[in-house]
Amino acid sequence: MLTPRSRPPFAPSTLDLYSVIIPARDEQDSLPSTLADIFSTFTREGVPHEIIVVDDGSSDRTWAVLQELREIIPTLAPVQNLGLHGFGRAVTYGLQHMKGDACVIMMADASDSPADAVKYWRLLNEGWECVFGSRFIKGGEVIDYPRIKLLVNRLANFLVRLGFNIALNDTTNAFKAYRRTVIDGCKPFLAPHFNLTVEIPLKSIVRGYSWTVIPISWRNRKYGEAKLKIKEMGSRYFFICAYLWLEKYFSRGDYRRK
Repeated sequence: MLTPRSRPPFAPSTLDLYSVIIPARDEQDSLPSTLADIFSTFTREGVPHEIIVVDDGSSDRTWAVLQELREIIPTLAPVQNLGLHGFGRAVTYGLQHMKGDACVIMMADASDSPADAVKYWRLLNEGWECVFGSRFIKGGEVIDYPRIKLLVNRLANFLVRLGFNIALNDTTNAFKAYRRTVIDGCKPFLAPHFNLTVEIPLKSIVRGYSWTVIPISWRNRKYGEAKLKIKEMGSRYFFICAYLWLEKYFSRGDYRRK
């Protein structure tokens, strides 16, 4: 396990509800198996939870499928983002509707493992404020990752590690978990698109919240098309990283947790 500390800085404390935040746009084919797997895994492991799926302007049957799934998944609480769309906006909308005292951000395409999300939950209960996963440390696994995206991913994460002087080597992956106090302490969120995946963890680290990292698995989607378009995101990632780099080195700690 790659961690900045060997043990959590706070005593174990019981959390009451785990909010799963899932942005979804045109995911009618992926959602049934993804949500069923999350629900069955969490139920089996005794994790109290709600599943907030944010329909982010879908043009297919995503919303209708979610209404049908509510009949068989009692913890499902779908919402529609009727405002401006974008991955970051959808996640932020879901966070605004969460009832839990902790949350995990997962993808609708079943690329993230519910078993790993359960590990996150247990570490949060041990006293950690943030739990991050890495696909690129011992024990991590990636299945069918597109080669070009993999190369871009490793370069981007190397630059983030270098610029922020942190041990985390998979910052760009959205699949991470936080206590509600972290989410509240990092607001407002600026990133409207996939750059939110770096804004939340980097802001958490820069503002002094405790974090740890475990190996996780990732597999490519079975249905639909990936929503991340690399050529559109370079400048957006740079903007968020530059903003948080300035906060880290020039804000004199004004925004750090008290």
